[in-house]
Amino acid sequence: MKRKLLVLCSAVVILIAMGYAAYGYWQYLNTPFFKTRGLVLWWYDVNQPERLDWLELAKKSHINTLSIYAHRKERETPEYKAFLKACADAGIKTEYQEHATSALLPRSLFAEHPEYFRQNEQGERVADSNCCPSSAEALEIIAENARKLSERDVPTNHRYYYWLDDGGKRCHCDKCKNLNDSDQALILENRIIKVLREKDPEALLAHLCYDNTLEVPATIKPEEGVFLEFAPFYRRWDKPLNDSEAVRDGQTLTHGRYMEVLKENLAVFPAETAQVLEYWCDVSLVSGWSKPAKKLPWHKDVFLEDIDTYAKLGIRHITAYAMYTDAEYYEAYGDVSFVEDYGNGLYDYRK
Repeated sequence: MKRKLLVLCSAVVILIAMGYAAYGYWQYLNTPFFKTRGLVLWWYDVNQPERLDWLELAKKSHINTLSIYAHRKERETPEYKAFLKACADAGIKTEYQEHATSALLPRSLFAEHPEYFRQNEQGERVADSNCCPSSAEALEIIAENARKLSERDVPTNHRYYYWLDDGGKRCHCDKCKNLNDSDQALILENRIIKVLREKDPEALLAHLCYDNTLEVPATIKPEEGVFLEFAPFYRRWDKPLNDSEAVRDGQTLTHGRYMEVLKENLAVFPAETAQVLEYWCDVSLVSGWSKPAKKLPWHKDVFLEDIDTYAKLGIRHITAYAMYTDAEYYEAYGDVSFVEDYGNGLYDYRK
């Protein structure tokens, strides 16, 4: 009797274990690996739904995050606010990715407070971009303006983006000269994240690894909540990132070096919050940021290989530019299927 009872108990345990295993596998099959499947667009791209319905396109493509760039007056319009609400109703998160330092530290302050602004290589204070990160007063102004901006433009995914000025240079004053570009960026970001978390304890703030800030920070460590955003702008998009010898015409940065940079940064920033900002779908880039837009050379095989490369590094958040994918583009070329390839490729991926 005891033997039969033991066999019965063992069988029950095995069945339960098999059930848990089957449930785990079911969860694996039905849970996308990439948590963020996002696109960055212009407001003009989405503001003509009768000609190209971006909301429906996003839903059909399993895109769950949109960053819509717009000027301040456009963000105050009923149409813009209605689109944000429609995204929320559809379960699509919205955020605001943009270069912001000059907005957070107004250039108009330079006349009275040149010490707030960076010193160039010639030893002159200039108001061309960014700031002097060693100025406590400048940091306070930047942090306060970031707080105000975060209350006005509220992301629905707790991710904030106040990037350094695009192409802006670092400060060379005596206090800053031994800090590289990434160190100087982190000084600002570490101050801003503290302010953001006073109101939003779940706030995350991007450290944009791009152009001058590709180099890993040498001195400054990121505060909790600062996440890596890797943007390989100077790469090729007809060759996968794991093609280490690939290099874009006119550039010297190889894909192999890009991968080294990414891995070096992932040793400083946590992989679980790290995000990629790519350009696979960026019509504006291939058009030289002027219209009429050129047809996007879409390389689906490269895209799929790239997301596998990112996934193997533990990165689960992917966004990409898709600017100029608007009604005029659709009418000119009759095809925006690359958006579906992009969104569904991320949604269907399993590591």
